[in-house]
Amino acid sequence: MEEKNSISYWLKTANDDLRPRQALKESITTDIAILGAGFTGLWTAYYLLEKEPSLNIVILEKNYVGFGASGRNGGWCSPKFSVSPATCIKRYGTETARQIQMAMFDSVTEVERVIDKEEIDADWKLGGSLQVALGAHNISTLEKAMKTYQKLDLENHFQLLDQSQTDKRLKIHGAAGSLLTKISAVLNPGKLVRHLARTLEQKGVLIYENTEVVKIVEGNENKPPGLVAHKGAVTAKHAIVLAGEAYMSQMRDYQRNLIPMYSLITLTEPLTKKQWNSIGWEGRETVGSTRLSVDYLQRTADGRILFGGRGQPYRYASKISNSLDLHDKTHNELRERFIKWFPSLQGIRFTDDWGGPVGITRDWTPNFLYNKKAKVASAWGYAGQGVSTANLAGRVLSDLILDKNSIATELPMFQHTSRKWEPEPFRWMGVRFVQSGLSRIDKKAELNGRAPSGKTIVERLSRN
Repeated sequence: MEEKNSISYWLKTANDDLRPRQALKESITTDIAILGAGFTGLWTAYYLLEKEPSLNIVILEKNYVGFGASGRNGGWCSPKFSVSPATCIKRYGTETARQIQMAMFDSVTEVERVIDKEEIDADWKLGGSLQVALGAHNISTLEKAMKTYQKLDLENHFQLLDQSQTDKRLKIHGAAGSLLTKISAVLNPGKLVRHLARTLEQKGVLIYENTEVVKIVEGNENKPPGLVAHKGAVTAKHAIVLAGEAYMSQMRDYQRNLIPMYSLITLTEPLTKKQWNSIGWEGRETVGSTRLSVDYLQRTADGRILFGGRGQPYRYASKISNSLDLHDKTHNELRERFIKWFPSLQGIRFTDDWGGPVGITRDWTPNFLYNKKAKVASAWGYAGQGVSTANLAGRVLSDLILDKNSIATELPMFQHTSRKWEPEPFRWMGVRFVQSGLSRIDKKAELNGRAPSGKTIVERLSRN
């Protein structure tokens, strides 16, 4: 039997009853059937009901609400898109790249609107986000990013901060400056996902947990679509929604549509007042760096520091297992990096470790799809930016299902199908090569005091 997953601190502190809801044990009919009770499925249901309150909606969840990335992430609601603005300009042109960024800003403010409207306590704060240059050699990366935003006529949403300005917000050892994203928020995602589900139940949505979908039935002119579970099934009069994100890779027909990449987190005990005074961070900005291997931090509402990053190796055949939620080597490296950032906090106790997979498509672009003939909607491939992107996906899918003008018909993720990942063993070989290569490049840059060139094979392969 598979061991239990590492329940995130977010879910432990969600102020919600975590006892499982009932499982589906019969065949039923509804208007909309949704696979997955994470942010994509819940937001899609929310906006469907906002536009058509009379709809009957059923959600089937293999485990429990917020089991996946929605309940395990770093607690950023960021306007970052999975494809960088510079790459978006090269792929789609300046105007489309600008539209993508504006759509992501709108997603952050839209999540805030719903939190306020539904009176959800999610420890939300619109405090901005800092990308920190650790060492003067990384300042050029921030300056290049700012030039890109100027090219998009979006420079008013960002601000370059020098070392002194950065230190006034947060004292990080070796920080030479930072780039402030003004519209970005921090939150407890466990509270949001759990209480968004409760809000939907109050509106009449039925959520079944411990209900694994084993078959997806596409519709046609003569039959409706549906979802088949082990002990029951749901037939949908209007449409089904596939909202399993990284976990869709575990279903045979979707194995190469995206790959699951693990992201891991460690969390400290609450800091003392003296400790907070030594580093600052009164604004609760989310914090990352220019490292290729990714860092992400937040100050929690109860005074802890979360430090997350990549590092857990990709597993052959896109394996997902609860046993992979914890990886001693990676979690130890996260704690070591934490102390390098905050040497004054040497000796602090780490109370919680967890992790989980995020979904990545072959071109790093999310796929928002609706097959009108088969009546199947789907969205996946957020590459770690799911808190905001899933909200956008929910609004887009609800528009497509209800045949309304979509907010995203001009965006490249609309009706976009990424090319499939390579079959194994080539997928494993390629992903492992890039993972190990990025780690080596980061370490070399730290030792040499020179920013990555961007010209290596690994950097070109991973560019997004």
